[in-house]
Parts: sequence; C-alpha cells; structure tokens
Amino acid sequence: MSIQKNLNHIKENLPKDVTLVAVSKTKPVSDLQEAYDAGQRIFGENKIQEMAEKHELLPKDIEWHMIGHVQRNKVKYMASFVSLIHGVENEKLLIEINKQAAKHNRTIDCLLQIKIADEDSKFGMTEAEATQILQSKTNSDLKHVNIVGVMGMATFTENESQIKTEFIQLKTIFNTLKTLHNNPAQFKTISMGMSGDYPLAIACGSTMVRIGSSIFGVRNY
Repeated sequence: MSIQKNLNHIKENLPKDVTLVAVSKTKPVSDLQEAYDAGQRIFGENKIQEMAEKHELLPKDIEWHMIGHVQRNKVKYMASFVSLIHGVENEKLLIEINKQAAKHNRTIDCLLQIKIADEDSKFGMTEAEATQILQSKTNSDLKHVNIVGVMGMATFTENESQIKTEFIQLKTIFNTLKTLHNNPAQFKTISMGMSGDYPLAIACGSTMVRIGSSIFGVRNY
C-alpha cells in the first residue's frame, strides 16, 4: 500500500482523542512530503541533526517531535523549532532545554521518559525520579519548559501480557504524577505504543502513538 493509504487506514481506526506521530526517522524527505500531502502534520525523528535538516526542507506548519535519546549538547540545534521532546530522562536535560528555549523566547513541551521495559538498553527514569522533578524548586523555576506528560517504551517481546503490564504501569504512574503537577490540566499526554503494539497501548490509556513502519514501510539503515 502507498504511504497515503497506510496513513488513512491507521487514522480511520484511531480514536479521536489519540494523536498520531508519524515516525519518519531514516526516511527520505520525499516520503515525508507524501505523508504531508495526505494530511499528516506531526512527524517524529530520533536524531536531532536529521530532524533539523528535514525541518529546513519541508513546510513550516509541521510539528516536529524528538522521540529519541537526547544529548544535552545537541539541544541547541532543535530549540528554535521542536514542538515536543518525548525523551526527557533527567533534570539536567530539562535545565538545558529551558536554557536553549529561552534564547529563542519559546516554551518547549516535554514528556518525562519513564523506564517501564525489562531491558537495559531502554532509557528513562523511575517513578521516584519523576516525582522528585515535579516537586523540585528547579522545575518551578523553568519558565521555558512545559512538562505535559510521560513517554514509555515496552519491552521488545512477543509476550503480549508483559507488554500490557508495562503499559498499565505507565498509565498508573501518569495518574500519580498528574496529581503532583502544578497545573494538572496541562499534564495530559501518555506517549506509548508503536507499529507493533499501538492498539494494545490505546486500550491501556495511550493518548499518543508513535508509528513508523506501518506508515512508511521497513526502515532504511
């Protein structure tokens, strides 16, 4: 199927309150343009340099989401345009995002990445660390950052019951953190679920899914 048909098929089956992030990492600009022409406006990249290059070449009403691991020294390259950073895993990164956003007189939305997977290769913080960030004075002093929810990645496994348990864990953590947020109405995003497991993620409470191969086909490495 074409990118347009893939997108339409996914969108037809997504609940209205779930946001679709088209994961376009490694894909050529022509593929993103095809998705754009089919109505998609939110794209997710996992490398800042690649995202910045695509941002230069594509329409400026695109909402760019950084979904990969973020190195603090590279935040400056996306601070002028990124809409949402999914992978905030510590307070030092939040402070750097705030500093770079201030230079552009912007406020950048961020998600706290929670480690729910049973794999050492996955990044993220514990619930206790996320709680500490939300309750810290540092957080209340960050005027150019909005913490708007959480992100998590399930274990890469065929075991659906394990994936479901991890998704439910993230939803439970989200509910707890929401009560601690200084503006609970702003804390509304649960980014979980990818091409292989997004229907299960939605059933477990996801409000944002990150879908790549089901839209663009197998990734080019």
